[in-house]
Amino acid sequence: MVVLKTDNLKKFYGKEENQVKALNGVSLSIEQGEFIAIVGTSGSGKSTLLHMLGGLDRPTSGKVFVDDKDIFTLKDEALTIFRRRKIGFVFQAFNLVPVLNVYENIVLPIELDGNEVDGAYVEQIVEALGLKEKKNSMPSQLSGGQQQRVAIARALASKPTILLADEPTGNLDSKTSQDVLSLLKITGQKFGQTIVMITHNEEIAQMADRIIHIEDGLIVKAGESHA
Repeated sequence: MVVLKTDNLKKFYGKEENQVKALNGVSLSIEQGEFIAIVGTSGSGKSTLLHMLGGLDRPTSGKVFVDDKDIFTLKDEALTIFRRRKIGFVFQAFNLVPVLNVYENIVLPIELDGNEVDGAYVEQIVEALGLKEKKNSMPSQLSGGQQQRVAIARALASKPTILLADEPTGNLDSKTSQDVLSLLKITGQKFGQTIVMITHNEEIAQMADRIIHIEDGLIVKAGESHA
């Protein structure tokens, strides 16, 4: 079942000779439960694409469908609510709140949404990501890899259909990167999530089910799924 789809997605910045075509007609389909890596060099359009998939930025033209819903037909407030309930984000910057402990950071978005925390589910995630012993620790007491795991736990805790990860291992050494991605893959499978990760690292991308290459705002190669 297709959970995420784009149709001729374009995003242009500037005008005339100064115009930058960050995305220049991207169409792709992602199945439920797939782990996709979008690979490209700096300036290729991969971050712009991820922001469009997550509804963080509106396209110049084209459409993004999440569960068959054209998300850009929603007004800003409705789009914010939809995004918060359907999509989890993991960025290169961990964005943890320094005055909250690990557990409080993980459940913060759920509480901000006024929802009940599913304690048993959060415990499962904490266990799966090896954070059980760190629940009461402050972010400043954690290594980079541990902070990234907290950021992943926070993204998973609200039970999103889709997890979007922007260079999630950019700040980590290669061993920690492999560990974090393995966990991301395991938790994604365990909790039935679709994961879209962008990276410039081909080695990291090999862990995905399918690799999509993007250059100059266009998909140049969309690999076959090897899940």
